[in-house]
Amino acid sequence: MDLFQIIALAILQGLTEFLPISSSAHLILLPIITGWQDQGLAFDVAVHVGTLAAVVIYFRHTLVILFNDWLQSLIKRQLIGDSKLAWAVLFGTIPVGLAGLLLGDFIESSLRSPLVIAVTTIIFGLLLGWADWQGKRLRTEHQLTWQDVFIVGIAQAVALVPGTSRSGITMTAGLILGLSRQAAARFSFLLSIPVIFLAGSLKTVELMQSKLDTDWFAIFVGAALSALTAFICIHVFLKLLEKIGMWPFVIYRLILGAILVWLFI
Repeated sequence: MDLFQIIALAILQGLTEFLPISSSAHLILLPIITGWQDQGLAFDVAVHVGTLAAVVIYFRHTLVILFNDWLQSLIKRQLIGDSKLAWAVLFGTIPVGLAGLLLGDFIESSLRSPLVIAVTTIIFGLLLGWADWQGKRLRTEHQLTWQDVFIVGIAQAVALVPGTSRSGITMTAGLILGLSRQAAARFSFLLSIPVIFLAGSLKTVELMQSKLDTDWFAIFVGAALSALTAFICIHVFLKLLEKIGMWPFVIYRLILGAILVWLFI
């Protein structure tokens, strides 16, 4: 990869991982549209590590509290402080983990086409807009019930289909369940930590088994740029979310979906 391709893909990953517009769709589409050679597994691992680092650093104080309370809840066998939210993040990750193990190969081989991405981009964009419009937005992530966690977890599993957007569909589910925009976004970002970690670990194992030559310059630059971009993106998104709502992203998804339909049908 040349430097421009490295920068473009790293920034794209950093921007789209946490916005409700689907990072996987953009990373699939950009090489197709530009005619670039596939960036390769090692680079995918690097930019995912970058976005993981960004969300962990951004929520570092929250994560320390969650981990301490979760550890105390294990020791004392009862919910303590914010341990319920910590358990919610863990339980909310189970559906996507199971779906990935059972359906991962099928999704990779059959659902990565531009047409699938076009359809899911439009459908789940409209659903996000409806949820933002109809949602009561009265609850915080600390008020989630176990049924709520299960629903958001199932929604996150659906996001394995390219174009759905993991952050988009989990925020959509949160809004439908009555969470505020901020709460839906924060819970979505916390849920991303174990998911990105698991996905990155799986890709790392695949990379080690493949024994491919590694472009270390691309890896370090990609990881650093995706981390910086993702950190800024999280900060700005949470700051502006209550003012702008979800509709700018809904409109973007509808336009992108329409362009894909025009290009590939």
